[in-house]
Amino acid sequence: MKRRAFQLSMAIAAVGFSTSAFAQAKWDLATAYPATNFHTVNISQFAADVDKASGGKLKITVHPNASLFKAPEIKRAVQGGQAQAGEILLVNYQNEWQIFGADGLPFVADSYDEAAKLWKVQRPMLEKKLGEQGMMVLYAVPWPPQGVYSKKPLNSAADLKGIKWRAYSPATARIAELVGAQPVTVQAAEVSQAFATGVTESMMSSGSTGADAKLYEHVKYWYDTQAWLPKNALLVNKKAFEALDKPTQDAVLKAAADAETRGWAESKKANGESLDKLKAGGMQILPAPAALKADMKKVGDTMLKEWLEKAGPEGQALVDAFRK
Repeated sequence: MKRRAFQLSMAIAAVGFSTSAFAQAKWDLATAYPATNFHTVNISQFAADVDKASGGKLKITVHPNASLFKAPEIKRAVQGGQAQAGEILLVNYQNEWQIFGADGLPFVADSYDEAAKLWKVQRPMLEKKLGEQGMMVLYAVPWPPQGVYSKKPLNSAADLKGIKWRAYSPATARIAELVGAQPVTVQAAEVSQAFATGVTESMMSSGSTGADAKLYEHVKYWYDTQAWLPKNALLVNKKAFEALDKPTQDAVLKAAADAETRGWAESKKANGESLDKLKAGGMQILPAPAALKADMKKVGDTMLKEWLEKAGPEGQALVDAFRK
């Protein structure tokens, strides 16, 4: 009887070991953008790559269009473990830590090459900060260059005075203040409704955001100012990552590196495609008038000076490394 009981307990232990060896982890990944947006398509591919490379040991469910958490809530949700992973727009968190807003400074990094150079010096600082907050950054991908949407034609910044301006970050709110516009906070998922109902009349954003929101139905002009390329970063809860076995961790990191490379290429592609969609819908895609560009450059100079004052030696070190 004793031997039979021992054999039975060993068999149960073996089944338990077998189950744990092939235990499946499940992650929820929150993002604020539509399923069809190039960022979300890239994330979905990342999730599929992880599933395949881990042999199904890690299943990641992507929740697009702010369906799990609204944009401002995602970082805290990942930090607290309510979602194991989430995508954030870095510039949204500038008030928390100035370095988050470095890629939202007008005309500092105003091309894909410059944005890549900025990310190279910004990433180690972000990794350290997020690590202290119990998170890791897996990768970052920029939005296409930013331009100005407007319901009326613009010749200079003076034409923006008093206009209702969509703000989605501290930097975009500050631009509104500097040009005399009226900042209105509107998240990406609400952009179309905000323009349709007159809540906002103008904003600085990429062609991709406008195409997602079908803004050609409400807005007539987009001025290509090439102001900056803000980045979305994919964050993961550190404890959730560390709970994975080594091969699965490696699968996540490899899929993330591939997603970053693919995402930058897709951003460039999306830039052209989205502007074509806006044009096909009847929007005028125009170069920024010289006076508007000059006025915005002055705004950028003011904002960089203000940012450096707030960011201190850390911010100066980042700018110096970027400009080397």
